[in-house]
Amino acid sequence: MALSGETEPGPALELKGRMSTLTVLRLLDADPQRVLALLDERMADAPAMFVGMPVLLDASALDAWPEEADLQELMDGLRGRRVVPVALTGNGADALAERLGLGVVAGAADTGSARVGAASEAPASDAGSAVSARVVQQPVRSGQQVYARGGDLVVTATVSPGAEVMADGHIHVYGALNGRAMAGVRGDRHACIFCRRFNAELVAVAGHYQVSDQFIEADRGAEVRIGLRDEDLTIETMPGSG
Repeated sequence: MALSGETEPGPALELKGRMSTLTVLRLLDADPQRVLALLDERMADAPAMFVGMPVLLDASALDAWPEEADLQELMDGLRGRRVVPVALTGNGADALAERLGLGVVAGAADTGSARVGAASEAPASDAGSAVSARVVQQPVRSGQQVYARGGDLVVTATVSPGAEVMADGHIHVYGALNGRAMAGVRGDRHACIFCRRFNAELVAVAGHYQVSDQFIEADRGAEVRIGLRDEDLTIETMPGSG
């Protein structure tokens, strides 16, 4: 209780509901060294994509969760690579997560995931993007993630450095693209990224990535279209840009 003339202190915290996009790392092998070795191969193609990435560990493809010591070794390896394990998902996760100091997320195992632990991948879809679109009219600020599941994403404002926009279909940014943009995240090779001013940290289409130090100087600040040509990610300046 405050004394007479003193101001009551404000609240010490505030809890808010927030939907964030998390990557499900689906274990297809119980050996942590095999999983980490394959992850290293993926990271070699696009290391910036994985830095600070929060992941959910899912063992639904295995007969049972790996031994606790193996999971601890895997988590230590992920953290050493600056990938952040935050929770387990799937049956039997509750007690194991409590012992490992992780959270539990129910129902996440059926969402789109990064498949790690097997040498082969399911073939990517060549289907066209869905026609539905999510429209975002406010700036996407640093630390925010916006995901258009099942369709296109239209951002009428700026995507700030440190922000991330993702879509199963196309991405349209009518302001400056300064953060990270990933189109066709479920394998749509026809997906494209369109932006009015290109200053991105990373761009990706159907798993094919380029990071900032790979961009040519002439594309920076320009109006561009980013898509796949055969197996190569291409960045094309739009006619009349600049």
